Amino acid sequence: MIDFSVLGNPRRSLFARVTIMVLLVACVISVLTPTVFAQTTYVITDGDQVKVYTTFASSPAAVLDRAGVELNAEDTYTTQPGDGVSEITVQRQQQITVNNCGVPTEVTSYGESLQSLLDRLGIPSHGNYVVSLPLDTETFDGMEVTVDCILQREQTYTEDMPYETVLCYDPNLPQGQQEVLVEGSNGQIMKKTNVVYCNGVETNRTVLEETVIQQPVKKIVTVGTGDGTATQAPAIGDGVIITAEGEILTYSRSEQFRATAYTHTDEGCNMTTATGTTVRHGTVAVDPTVIPYGTRMFIVSNDGTYIYGLGTAEDCGGAIKGDRLDLYFPTDAECWKFGWRSCTVYFLD
Repeated sequence: MIDFSVLGNPRRSLFARVTIMVLLVACVISVLTPTVFAQTTYVITDGDQVKVYTTFASSPAAVLDRAGVELNAEDTYTTQPGDGVSEITVQRQQQITVNNCGVPTEVTSYGESLQSLLDRLGIPSHGNYVVSLPLDTETFDGMEVTVDCILQREQTYTEDMPYETVLCYDPNLPQGQQEVLVEGSNGQIMKKTNVVYCNGVETNRTVLEETVIQQPVKKIVTVGTGDGTATQAPAIGDGVIITAEGEILTYSRSEQFRATAYTHTDEGCNMTTATGTTVRHGTVAVDPTVIPYGTRMFIVSNDGTYIYGLGTAEDCGGAIKGDRLDLYFPTDAECWKFGWRSCTVYFLD
């Protein structure tokens, strides 16, 4: 306690006044010292690293420097003051490659969602645009993202149908000699397609519908295999038969059958077929469950020694089942001569 009674003496009064002022300054200093010279704890977040650092420094830059957190020229930070504990968040510059519709661009970010980055760059991300990463992905250094523009268009157009070249080996021509019987010509087909474009480049084409406008015409070439002596043997190629008379026939398939012969005087036979037509050379009795009535055929023996020629499925018989055929001949003598043979049947178009 200060004794104010001494203030009456001038000398003592001056001393007392100085003493009082010293005591007052000491009190003020003792009050202010905890505030001015207090330490602050900082929580420093640098990406995945979190560091807690306590210091008397108050400048964020000084705090980071003393905490050993180095910043590059383009890096920055944000602060969040608190009661005794403050937060400093370091924001490192991120280098990001955005491939926008085939054009790569280098951009920078300090951490944001991919959607925010694309919006900031003015790059669309919806509708016809496809982004290679989820839009809520947080950006990171070295990130690569692709934005493609996908469009689908329906197209209708015509195309040529290339013709085929068919070789028929003809024993009636000298060995190696060739003759073009029919000049080939292309057909036309109309196609309706769905075309997918990625950044203006076609990536897929799907045919939705095809319509043949004009069938192609096969080019038919005969190739000689004989000595030039005329025979009755046909020239047979892939899908084409040229008869000895020069008639051009086309067929879709061929199969092997066992063939026998019959005439109208055989027991149970007459001049009328099962379909009501009159029997003649070319009438063929078939199993209609195997070969439908009305089917046109060209029939030759497998060994090439017998050419029955053109025939039509018009008749049937009790023993004609499965792979059996019965070929009509006008006389018994012809039937006996034919007997039974393994034959190739060409089913005509």
